[in-house]
Amino acid sequence: MSENSKFQSKSDVVRIGDIEIGGQRKVFMCGPCAIESEEQVEQTAECLRRLNVPIMRGGAFKPRTSPYSFQGLGLAGLDILVRSARRHGLAIVSEIMDPRNLDFFLDRVDILQVGSRNMQNTPLLREVGKSGKPVLLKRGFMSTVEELLLAAEYILTEGNPHVIVCERGIRTFEPLTRNTLDLACVALVKRMHPLPVIVDLSHSLGRTDIMLPLAKAAFACGCDGLMIEVHPNPSKALSDGQQSLSFTELDRLLTGIRPLLQFLEGENRQPKSVCSTSGTIRSQDFRLDQTHGNTRA
Repeated sequence: MSENSKFQSKSDVVRIGDIEIGGQRKVFMCGPCAIESEEQVEQTAECLRRLNVPIMRGGAFKPRTSPYSFQGLGLAGLDILVRSARRHGLAIVSEIMDPRNLDFFLDRVDILQVGSRNMQNTPLLREVGKSGKPVLLKRGFMSTVEELLLAAEYILTEGNPHVIVCERGIRTFEPLTRNTLDLACVALVKRMHPLPVIVDLSHSLGRTDIMLPLAKAAFACGCDGLMIEVHPNPSKALSDGQQSLSFTELDRLLTGIRPLLQFLEGENRQPKSVCSTSGTIRSQDFRLDQTHGNTRA
């Protein structure tokens, strides 16, 4: 990255206990879109432990488009998530919407999630930055890659290097997916900033039938892990059941992607070869124009 870039380099590995996000091994964050009940969360936690998924996601607060849609169980829901996840040895990621709840979250979750709608909520970004807790920052559904990285800078400049960015799809004219998964974002962030990158397949696609090929594509582009919604009975889910995998479907997806992961992890362990510049493709030097904020090559 050139010297005139607005972005600053930070640690490229975020550690939660024995889990490394941005290391050689790819990670999975799975769980229900919304926490609905003790039984639902307990069944999900049992499934994740059996499938060796290390991080459980779950929404206690759900910022829905309609005020009449299910909004989550709030702080009581977060406690349900914590009890089951801790019982099964899982790390926890959950969305925080209000800085006033920060102390409650800090005692309970391992990763604070800042959702798409709050990507540019600067007071929230500054507060989670001051916390020092790992933060998963989701890209706004109408935001550019530059805006995503500048939002990450609000957290970084508060002294918190533990930032993970998440590509969750952007709004386009395409009606067959909920959003459009922008895999160029993954490659660009990897080129411009050494932050770990997670891809949220559920919110980007809004459907489950094409998750496996897109999961493979996301890893091929360099992402460090996937976020996937899982439910014991997706057809009965109170939130986003159409984009949630059943336990059997999650098992099938993880099995289907395993050969690619083994290949990629093997490649990461190989010594890097040194090639001459003759006949090779040279990577472009991306930089940000200080006056207009345009990305130039």
